[in-house]
This record gives sequence, structure tokens and C-alpha cells, in this order.
Amino acid sequence: MMNTNEQIKIFLVDDDVLFLKSLEIEFLQHADFQIETFTTGELCIDNLDHIPAVIILDYHLDGIDKNAMNGLDTLDKIQAYNPAIAVIMLSAQDKIDVAINCMHHMAFDYVIKSETAFVRLQKIINTIFKHKKMENIINWYMEAI
Repeated sequence: MMNTNEQIKIFLVDDDVLFLKSLEIEFLQHADFQIETFTTGELCIDNLDHIPAVIILDYHLDGIDKNAMNGLDTLDKIQAYNPAIAVIMLSAQDKIDVAINCMHHMAFDYVIKSETAFVRLQKIINTIFKHKKMENIINWYMEAI
């Protein structure tokens, strides 16, 4: 059972260092989360034992290193490690096939990088926790009967 005083941990994973920093600042200013940031999927995977509840993951991830693991490969590895981690994919591309591809790989949601991205992310994260709370209530109820 999670201690209510514990901050929820969120990983931000993006090879665009400026976008990553601005997203981190937004979260730290407007929400009570513990934030860890990574510039590669490999670093994110290496730190999954820190137990993030949510991972916000860039779709491309090859801006720094052309051989870096892309967002979908990273998503697949996160799912294999623990499918309960909610992964929200981020992309600068406003293409429906990119969004569909992310959903096929079991992303919780897909957000286009824009001025409104942070607000969208906050709404999605709230949805995730409402969903998890309902799951906990249902599980408790099923065990009780």
C-alpha cells in the first residue's frame, strides 16, 4: 500500500534538453510530484527500479545519438518490465498513424508537443490516478466478498 505522504514519481524522457527542462519546471511549479529526467530511453530503462508511476516519453529520442533506442522500443521495454507503469507518449508530429502506433504499443495516451502539452499531460495524469484509485477500490471489494 502506498503511503499517502509519498510523492508520486514521474519520469520525463526526452532528448530535447530544453523541452525536457521546461517540462520539469512546469511540473515542479504546478504539481506535487517527484520528477526524474532522462535524455535517453536506455537511461530511463536503467532506472525503472526507482518505481515511477508515470513515464512521459518522447517518440523519437535520437536527436543526440542516432543509435539511441527510440520511444516505441523504450515503451516496449517498460511494458515488459512492468505493464502497470502508465506511459504517455510525446511527439512533435501531429500524425494519426504515430498516435495509433503508440496505442498499439500500449501507451496510455499520446500528446503532441505544443504550448498546451503540459495542461494536457496534467489532465491525463489526473485520469490515470482516478483510474488506479477505482482499480484499488474494485480489488479491495473483490477480496472482501
